[in-house]
Amino acid sequence: MDVLRTPYERFTDLPGFPFDPHYVEVGGLRMHYLDEGPAGGDVVLLLHGEPSWSYLYRTMIPVLVDAGLRAVAIDLVGFGRSDKPADRADYTYQAHVDWTWGAVAALGLADITLVCQD
Repeated sequence: MDVLRTPYERFTDLPGFPFDPHYVEVGGLRMHYLDEGPAGGDVVLLLHGEPSWSYLYRTMIPVLVDAGLRAVAIDLVGFGRSDKPADRADYTYQAHVDWTWGAVAALGLADITLVCQD
């Protein structure tokens, strides 16, 4: 699979976005995620819609962390800092489900509160 990756420099000095990037490999693709708050805190998983990315949650993450929660925001494949398959045929509904569940499993997330936006 041919993959595109947005250059790191495109994400520097974004207003209100002081978060360190983290990456997990799922199905041969690099997925970006933010992981803020206490490691042992209750997990709030933040999933963006189209055409956004984890930047969407930049103002919610500090509120969740201040409440003692662990905020995890994943950039779905094709968005933000995550890899972008070059062939549109690779973007199937099932592929997105598999990539997202793969990231959740790889990060060991369980007993989550899910927040979605689209």
